[in-house]
Amino acid sequence: MQIGGATSYPAPAATLLPARPLASNISPDVSPDITRAAQAPITAAQPLADEQSASAREEADKSTDTSASPNKAKSREGEPSPQQQRLEQLEITKLVSRDQEVRTHEQAHAAVGGRYAGAPSYTYERGPDGKRYAVGGEVGIDTSPIPNDPEATLRKMEVVIRAALAPAEPSAQDRQVAAQAQAQMAEARAQLAQQQRSEASAASEARAERREKADEEPQAEEKESAAPAQQDLPPPPSLDLYRQLSGLQTPTPVVDLVA
Repeated sequence: MQIGGATSYPAPAATLLPARPLASNISPDVSPDITRAAQAPITAAQPLADEQSASAREEADKSTDTSASPNKAKSREGEPSPQQQRLEQLEITKLVSRDQEVRTHEQAHAAVGGRYAGAPSYTYERGPDGKRYAVGGEVGIDTSPIPNDPEATLRKMEVVIRAALAPAEPSAQDRQVAAQAQAQMAEARAQLAQQQRSEASAASEARAERREKADEEPQAEEKESAAPAQQDLPPPPSLDLYRQLSGLQTPTPVVDLVA
């Protein structure tokens, strides 16, 4: 800030000052020095001269201060303003909160997913303080079915659904993974039902075959037991001999006469 007297004014010429007449009571023979001493002092230009000298001293002081501490002036120019510092601190606070939220979210996926979940990976952003903060992350989860084993697929998909919905606030991607696991569970249930029907049909056929065999075995045993009994019986007697003997003699009728 410039204060008063920044502009220099030329000193008035001596000829502009009015000449004062000599005192009437001074004799012409008196020395000129004595005459000047007797006159009143000239003070008209004194305030202006003082103002010019004060302005010159102020300018000199300013130039001396600037040349003496250039580094100090530069450091003041490079420092952020209080408002900018508040904004940076607010941004750092938001980044810290986001970092904690992202890490907690992804670690919940990994902890519940177990062997079906991979290690968390993060996306970082550098804050005003030069540190890196996690602002995004992901965890890979295996949602593929187990071949030829619908029961194992059902158990796996149950773990996958719990892992996808483990965070306090699941994202849209998390819900999509859970939906895929539910679709795999429905397909596994259908396969399991088909497998159970096939197994039941095979078991029913096996039981029918066993019943047929059980029914056939007693009949075979009866036939086998009847055959030896017939072999043990003596052969029926032959009547041919009696027929031959009866044909050899024919009886003669006898008549008794009574006199």
